Amino acid sequence: MGVALPSPQGLLRAEERMRRALAVARTTPVGDIPVGAVIFAPDGSELATGTNRREADGDPTAHAEVVAIRRAAQTYGDGWRLTGCELVVTLEPCVMCAGAAVGARVDSIVFGAWEPRTGACGSLVDAVRAPGAMHVPEVRGGVLGAETAELLSEFFETLRS
Repeated sequence: MGVALPSPQGLLRAEERMRRALAVARTTPVGDIPVGAVIFAPDGSELATGTNRREADGDPTAHAEVVAIRRAAQTYGDGWRLTGCELVVTLEPCVMCAGAAVGARVDSIVFGAWEPRTGACGSLVDAVRAPGAMHVPEVRGGVLGAETAELLSEFFETLRS
């Protein structure tokens, strides 16, 4: 059995949501790697956003995804569960963030740029689809990948100059 291709409408929705995550990423505090995350409710409304805040907050867990998941859990009304929700993030989640998304029971993860050094949605490891996982979200990577990678490239280029 082959892999189902996304519908044109599904791809357009993913790109629209990724553009929102890119806008969020551009608000990342100075000094933090510009990554933006947005959690969408089952009805498509925006529940929460997050940016990387490790440097700003002095918190090693303050990745964009974790910040957004924490905020969404406070507003969604199902305790810690984000059942039916979608996490859209500009960079492939690391192991910590992928685990947080699985633990929060998000239905799907959509990300932009692949991260071969730390990515946990298929690049380095595949934490979201680990054998025996109690919850396995749908994953779509590479959405507006060139645009999301460019934002990161610009940040690191600025650091080198």
